Amino acid sequence: MNDLVVGFIGFGLIGGSLAHALREQNPKHRLIAYYYNKNKVNSGLTKAVQDGVLDDIVFDLECLRECDLLFLCAPVLSNISYLSKLKNIVKTTCIITDVGSVKGNICKEAVALGLGSQFVGGHPMAGSEKTGYTNSSSRLLENAYYILTPTKETKEGITEILYSLIKSLGSIPVILSPSEHDDITAAISHVPHIIAACLVNMVKKADNEDKMKTLAAGGFKDITRIASSSPVMWQNICLTNTDSILHFLDNYIDSLNEVKDSLSANKEEAIFDFFQSAGEYRDSIPNTSTGLLNKVYELYLDINDETGAIATVATLLATNLISIKNIGIIHNREFEEGVLRIEFYNQNSCEAAALLLRKHNYTVYER
Repeated sequence: MNDLVVGFIGFGLIGGSLAHALREQNPKHRLIAYYYNKNKVNSGLTKAVQDGVLDDIVFDLECLRECDLLFLCAPVLSNISYLSKLKNIVKTTCIITDVGSVKGNICKEAVALGLGSQFVGGHPMAGSEKTGYTNSSSRLLENAYYILTPTKETKEGITEILYSLIKSLGSIPVILSPSEHDDITAAISHVPHIIAACLVNMVKKADNEDKMKTLAAGGFKDITRIASSSPVMWQNICLTNTDSILHFLDNYIDSLNEVKDSLSANKEEAIFDFFQSAGEYRDSIPNTSTGLLNKVYELYLDINDETGAIATVATLLATNLISIKNIGIIHNREFEEGVLRIEFYNQNSCEAAALLLRKHNYTVYER
């Protein structure tokens, strides 16, 4: 696209990552972000200006009048409330989109306000348990599905423009209806987040002496990692995608009751089938970074318990220009192979590291 004036309302992990990607795509884009409190400016916004990612911070919504493209990146309920405030400000040619995990409510509100023709719901299926601009990066969007949900009134040309832009940023745009999107995300993201939080709270309540916390294996931390996400964001999601979430929660509860009954009745075959069916379906899921629950690029390896062992591995990777996101010893390896866990920023780095380490006679376990 030509040089654009792009506005942001809300500027955290996703907004910051979009801004990074837009800045890299075309340095001439003018990127501005709105903040509601001039006397207490968000530190992430200030840093974004210092980094050259943002051109300016504005404190009056009227300053967004010049925008050609406007991203609503606040929590879901806040995004919806901003639409009515923007109705008489944005120009008719401005494309308005959001990045929330729920699409039905905001698309309906856009139509009700007369903004349906210029609104396209958006949901980049990427993220992290970490939040804020300081954790943002254009890499977050690379090869990630980016769902677009036009309203029933959205002009076709506007959808095409946004589709092309998202694709140019390195994401994979997919067009869905708002209701289809909300059902899918309830099943593969919203309910899993609730389950993860329930598991953590269950252990917390039972862990009177912190023994469970101390002995928690890597498997427990892996399946509950998403429970560390923003509570405000997930409160908003649950309050706006309630029907779809309740539907799939009911399905999950039915499944739990079936397992409970099988255990109570000692149904050996049913228990075996339960785990076999789950394993077969999970193994059929493509091992890519484009799912909604963000992919972790990691490998494990055996190292000797000696001074400098970790430093040797880190130096080997660094000298071959392979960046490490995280590294650490696994003390409880009940369900893990390898004593050293290394996490990378992308799949290419993970694969290159595995090849390099094996060349140097390390035993590597990939997941």
